[in-house]
Amino acid sequence: MAGPLTVESLSPHRALSADDDRPATESEARREPAAGQFETMILENLKKAGVQNTIKNERLIFDRLEPYPGTSLHAAGEYTEKGGKARRVAVSIGPEHGTVGPEQVKEAAKEAVQGIGFDTLIVCGFYFDPHVSEEAKRYGKLTVLTARMNYDLTMGDELLKKTGAGNLFVLYGEPDIDVSPEKDGKLTVKIKGVDVYDPTTGQVRSHSTDDIAAWFIDTAYNGESFFVRHAYFTGAGDPYEKLKRALRAEIDEAAWSALYSTVSRPFDPPKTGKIAVKVINHNGDEVLKVYSVR
Repeated sequence: MAGPLTVESLSPHRALSADDDRPATESEARREPAAGQFETMILENLKKAGVQNTIKNERLIFDRLEPYPGTSLHAAGEYTEKGGKARRVAVSIGPEHGTVGPEQVKEAAKEAVQGIGFDTLIVCGFYFDPHVSEEAKRYGKLTVLTARMNYDLTMGDELLKKTGAGNLFVLYGEPDIDVSPEKDGKLTVKIKGVDVYDPTTGQVRSHSTDDIAAWFIDTAYNGESFFVRHAYFTGAGDPYEKLKRALRAEIDEAAWSALYSTVSRPFDPPKTGKIAVKVINHNGDEVLKVYSVR
């Protein structure tokens, strides 16, 4: 090291053993309880907090939620819609360290429609593969919802007391966009808002761009990683006003207006035939969706 080093962390602290000589069976036995503890902790908080869709009075509250002895399903229960109709719900929990992929959604949905079946499947995860949204639409009457878990859940009870239950499990909708060809063969993307699911009624409503803080486009999505090639900002009012005051400098209004837009700059059609759009709201919740533009 060439200079002073400061190490900071959030409690509770976790220590990883450096003992590589421990037998494999013992290591496996040590891992299994930890996995069970993670799922138990998630279910306890899910039962208390419910699932929020970023709108104050539209929260899915469980009447009952209990562990379920399934392969891809971890809990089962019931909730009541605003009209008084009871719904059977199953829950699948993603990995503690990793991304929820379409395969988990597929296996959980197949399990959820067996026998009497469930009305709703909630897949909880810290991060989701972009193709999960497409997989979630393929199961007919089964409503598949993806709930993003707040990473504060891994930080212990002390931090959760400060975070509160309002945004521990959040449903965020899909970008509502139009892709238009230009005369020169290039493409432009217009974002119209976000389609948001109301878990209390089962309806999908379109919200305006006022709820969007920023949106990004990967104009040549390769199916593996999202690369920000276009970045834009939107939202009600003037989101740059505070920044302008803080900079205390002359601002290039043309540059600002180019960034503050719901319509992208023209770009060449991607050789991959796909683009990806990521939308982030004012609470930091994000959703990524892939579009075919062939």
